[in-house]
Parts: sequence; C-alpha cells; structure tokens
Amino acid sequence: MKEGIGPGNVTDFINTCINILTPYFSVYDYTYGEDAVVLHGTPLVDEKELQKELYNLFITKGFQTEFKYHLGEYVIVIRKRVEEKKERVWINILLAVATFFTTMIMGATMFGVNPTAQPHLIYKGLPFTIAIMTVLGSHEMGHYIVARMHGMKTSLPYFIPFPSIIGTMGAVIKQRSPIQNREALFDVGISGPLVGLIVSVIVTLIGLTLPPVNIQHIGGEVIGVQLPPLFVFLANIVGHAGESMHPVAFAGWVGMLITSLNLIPAGQLDGGHVLRAMLGKKASYISSLTPFALIILGLVVTYMLKQEGTIWLFWGVFLSFFAAAGHPPPIDDVRPIDRRRMLLGIITFILATLCITLTPFKLM
Repeated sequence: MKEGIGPGNVTDFINTCINILTPYFSVYDYTYGEDAVVLHGTPLVDEKELQKELYNLFITKGFQTEFKYHLGEYVIVIRKRVEEKKERVWINILLAVATFFTTMIMGATMFGVNPTAQPHLIYKGLPFTIAIMTVLGSHEMGHYIVARMHGMKTSLPYFIPFPSIIGTMGAVIKQRSPIQNREALFDVGISGPLVGLIVSVIVTLIGLTLPPVNIQHIGGEVIGVQLPPLFVFLANIVGHAGESMHPVAFAGWVGMLITSLNLIPAGQLDGGHVLRAMLGKKASYISSLTPFALIILGLVVTYMLKQEGTIWLFWGVFLSFFAAAGHPPPIDDVRPIDRRRMLLGIITFILATLCITLTPFKLM
C-alpha cells in the first residue's frame, strides 16, 4: 500500500484489514482496484463506533476510509491518503509582513501622524504593531499548538491585512483533519481564546503604564471606547485613571473584544466549538437562538438606549447564516468531556462577558 494498491501486495493488505476489522465489521467479500480496496460485510457495532474505530485504525496511519450503505449492502472503502501539497509558508510570511505594515500605519495615525503627508513617521506605530500582532498571533498559535498535540493537521496562522481602525481583520488557521472526539474539540476551541486573553491582559498592563494619548483615526477623529469590567479591573491595579490610553493598551483592549466575540456560543466560532463539546447535540438550540438574541440586543442598544449597536446587528445577521447549518460532530460524539474541562468552559464564558460592553467603540 505504500506505493498504491496493486496485485503484488493487495492480498496481504486485504487480509490485514480483515483481521483488524474483525471485532467491528464482518467481511464476507471484497473487491479491489489500483487505488482502493472495497470490503463488503456487516457492521458488528454501532455505526458511530465503527466510524471512530476506522479513524483510529486507518486514518491516523495515512489511509482514507469511507463507510456507506451501497446497493443493499454495507461497504468500507480503503485507499492510500493522497499526499497533501506542501504548505506554502511564503503566503503566511507575505500576509504577516503586509499586516505588519498596515497595522503600523494605523498605529501611527493613533499618534496623530498623517501617513500620506508624513510617511517617514509611520514608524511611530511600531509599538501598536508589535502589541496587536502578538495578541492576534498568540490566539491562533494557541489553536495551532493544541491541535498538533491532538495529532491534527492544521496550517500556520494567516494574518489578514485590512484598512480597518486597527489595520487588520485578525488572523485565521485552516484545520485540515477531522476532530476525533469532544475532548479534542473542546481543547482546540478554547485554547485560542484563553491564550489570547492571557496575552491581552499582559499587553494591557504594559500599555497602562505608558503615557496615555487621545487615540486618533484617519482624519483626526478620536476613537472613543467603553472599558469592559476586566480592563477597568486591570486599570485600577496599576492606578490608571480615565479612558485615554496608550495604543499598546488599546491593543490589549482589542484583544479582549476579539476574545469575547470569538466566544459567542454559535456556529463555527470558538464559542460554538466549546459549547458543542460541553453540551453535545443540545448545543444546537443555543447556537440557533444566539443570532436572534444578538439582533434584538443591537436593536435595543440602537433604538432604545440611543447608542451605537451596529456591531451586534452585524454579528447577529452574520451568524444567522452559519448557525443554521449546525456544527459538524466529532468522530466520537458519545463520550462527554470531564468535569475539569466543563468547569474551565464555564469560567471561560464568564471571562468573555467581562471583556465586553454594550457599545465597544465609536468615533468622536
């Protein structure tokens, strides 16, 4: 099978497969071609259990499997997994470099620099660049490292340069292998927000010790922010008073906002992953209702409280398209997570609520 399936090695391979599957699948016939073996038989265990065992016995060893009911009988198709193309790391590097400059330009504007008229002064945005890319990168690297620890294939972070207030739309990674069980789903889902939040706290504390400035946007508009409870707590620790802050502290504030948004318990967000791992299929009820709750919150903030609630309207509409599709289950969706993970999940959702306000920011 190392070089494909052919007459020279197929018999030994088929016999090996039959022996491995004996406790789970009774084989009464088989067929084969140049690239695949098809085993015909009868399942001896629950289909979900069989899928889990196929993952453990074959997928983790470099094979692709497909279990299906075809033409009145159950079959398992086994073939050598096609080697993935080598990851093009240069794309990750190029995007990171581009994001470095876009965040530095926007960081410079926070100090009142006009990037068009004063391009030689954009270096002043360097502290913000280092801070925000550390916050965003740590979040994605948390996912990356934990996914690798669980034996899952995933890409390096892709930073997204974008002409927004902070110069980026964040960073993402691509998951390239199935999630084996709810424990792995929980660990991968919660690792990014937790690591990102810890780094955000550190960056915030550093930034709050630096001289505060009126953070500006292009055109001289001042960016006004509402401080979430966790940020206020940290400010009290270092004796910082007022809403004005250094751009490095603002990067920490952004990290808290991103953490809270990522932990919204819906769809394929980190919060959706964590909730699905905690509650199993029951999580779909909360995931389906969350977008409507966000839309209602946005309407209340906008029309009743007369504040800026666009962010909640946007996220409500955005998530309504993805939450409806549901969350794909892990291969082993039966075994629940342990109490330690359940407690950590509850604490993490509480921390997320301490990172958010009804009106995070506005231009003044």
